[in-house]
Amino acid sequence: MSDDNIDSGELAPNGFDEATAQAPQVGILTQFTKDLSFENPGAPQSLQAEGAPRIEINVNVNARRAGEDVYEVELKIDARAMNEENVAFVVELLYAGLFALRNIPEEALEPFLVVEAPRILFPFARRIIADATRDGGFPPLLLEPIDFGSLYMAQQNAARNGAAGQVGNA
Repeated sequence: MSDDNIDSGELAPNGFDEATAQAPQVGILTQFTKDLSFENPGAPQSLQAEGAPRIEINVNVNARRAGEDVYEVELKIDARAMNEENVAFVVELLYAGLFALRNIPEEALEPFLVVEAPRILFPFARRIIADATRDGGFPPLLLEPIDFGSLYMAQQNAARNGAAGQVGNA
């Protein structure tokens, strides 16, 4: 066997060569349920209601530094189903992940934390919501995929337009 393909360059203390050590790196350290609540206040009558309930869904993303090169991203999903004026069910999930981020440019940090990280977490949160509603006696609530990138861009545009409007009114 030949060693012709092995690079004999110096390795950094972390085991990467200098080019790799300086490259952006992302790792998912863990993901977990922080809080889960399912309420079925009108059972058993709510389970016998005819017709599809009206469902309201709210999604929020929160990110914070949790250590050196480690960030916690929380995906909060609240869903409420109503049959006429009666609550059929309420499910609230706070699902989070710890992400190791190294050598990420400052301008790319926020977009990763509020777009890419929630996109990674969402399928797991979606399954938990579906299981909770199914286990509560209802058909599984299958959330549609969320375009976190579009939401982020809309928020950025609104912030720019709001700031421009404030400057114009000053």
